[in-house]
Amino acid sequence: MKSLVVKKHPGLTTLAEARAAYANHYGLPALHSRRIVESSAVPKRLLFSFIVLLAIAKVSIARDFSVATYNVENLFDVDGVAVYEDYQSSKYTPAHLAVKVSNIAKALAQVDGGRGPDVIVFNEIELDQTPESTVTDYAAWIASIEDRKLTDILSENPLPERWAGVPSEAWLLKALHDAGLRGYHVVITDEKPGAYGDGRGIAIRNVIFSRFPVTAHRSHRTPDARAILEVTLDVDGHPLTVFGNHWKSGAGDLVAEETRRGNAQTLRFRLDEVLANDPQADVILAGDFNSHYNQNRRYRDMRRTALNDVLGSQGNELALRQKDGADLYNLWFELPSDQRGSDIYRNEWGTLMHLILARGLYDQHGIQYVDNSFTVMKIPGLNTDVFGRPIRWSRTANPAGFSDHFPILARFRTVATNDRSRWIALNRPGQADTASGDPRPVEISTVDLFAAALSFKDLPPDANLRDGTYDGRVFLVDAPATVDERGHVHVTVRGEEYDVFAHNPDLRAVIRQEAEKKSQLSFYGELGTYRGNWQFLLHGKEWFPAPRPR
Repeated sequence: MKSLVVKKHPGLTTLAEARAAYANHYGLPALHSRRIVESSAVPKRLLFSFIVLLAIAKVSIARDFSVATYNVENLFDVDGVAVYEDYQSSKYTPAHLAVKVSNIAKALAQVDGGRGPDVIVFNEIELDQTPESTVTDYAAWIASIEDRKLTDILSENPLPERWAGVPSEAWLLKALHDAGLRGYHVVITDEKPGAYGDGRGIAIRNVIFSRFPVTAHRSHRTPDARAILEVTLDVDGHPLTVFGNHWKSGAGDLVAEETRRGNAQTLRFRLDEVLANDPQADVILAGDFNSHYNQNRRYRDMRRTALNDVLGSQGNELALRQKDGADLYNLWFELPSDQRGSDIYRNEWGTLMHLILARGLYDQHGIQYVDNSFTVMKIPGLNTDVFGRPIRWSRTANPAGFSDHFPILARFRTVATNDRSRWIALNRPGQADTASGDPRPVEISTVDLFAAALSFKDLPPDANLRDGTYDGRVFLVDAPATVDERGHVHVTVRGEEYDVFAHNPDLRAVIRQEAEKKSQLSFYGELGTYRGNWQFLLHGKEWFPAPRPR
């Protein structure tokens, strides 16, 4: 292609350079800018000049971007100084960390063809207990190890002291960088090592990664839970406020709900301040609220819930347009009720992770939500088991897995219009549920599962059951059994011991009696881990007994 010389802008002499400058300024893929340039019938010389003027004037154009939130289930560094016993050096190694952050990167790389989300709100990143080793300039640190892969660094044995204290969010940034997810600014809370009012050590915090410049950030202390992280982002000249939350755990616990009401009051107070200044400010509330979207109906003995009653999360999207209506909308309501779920507890789906939007994201100004873009990042063959549940992180000798939560994601766009009186068009506006609020169980078709159950004799002789390959798979187990002094049942398979567990207490009693009587058990069991121990989990009475393998 012939070069186009622009005398007024000698620094940009070719169309290719114009494309690159355009893409760099607006954060667009090069192919995108190429299509913009070459699809027009406008003469290239005039179009080129127009592009240059656009970049100089910084005129806002529409741009799509994504926001995700992900509870990564205890991402810790490897200095051995940790509040949780499970993350001492004797139990948690650099190999564990390498697998953990690499798997997080694999999950997030499923977004936008490997580019990853533009904004990520993380929960359960370790609050560094050795702050003297904290990385303060993440970009410079990444640049200093640009020529080395994270897996190579963390394979050094022993790990040099200079690496041991590097905080976990820096290792996560490096894992994303190595996987091609780049350009993030990192924001952490200002919490220091210590204890909550109830005496528990402060172990984990909220962290936000953003490709957009961060113009301000604050931490908001909240009763007996992680500090809420507030960041203001510059999205092509439009301010976007994001709150990262991780409220007190124990969704069904009345005492914990009292604490969560305090968490909600902290967030609501600050949100009211933001909205008092601009009632249609663009605001996203994200993270693990340890509350279900229908908390006030799922637990009817909670007369005043943190999420629904104090914060004001609700499911009528059209109410946002009313002058005195609700100012928040919970994106869970966009999905059919039988698709709502991002975590599992006792084989029931939960919705502890949330993306909640303020009404400003629905007007024709600044930043808009992309209607019906909310999704749960369940990726078959990667982070889901045979039941469609999250594959949990396993801290065993052969680390594997992801998290006990799926990430959730939504898309947004910037707009050039400046009309706060008009609202975006909605297809199938979300409406509040009228159902009972009963929890939704994981659907398990035992006929198909049992027909496809694995038998140990069919596995390769060198197969390692504990390397992550078989996590979440159902086995037909026929093995010697013992009962320990606590009444817990164990079986021995291929020379290794496994716990045998069922959530149903009556089933547990039957299994224990059979083990004591015969010292041999035959059953169907799902292979997995619980608190670092390998186990076979039986989901119902039809799982025991099972026919003995031929």
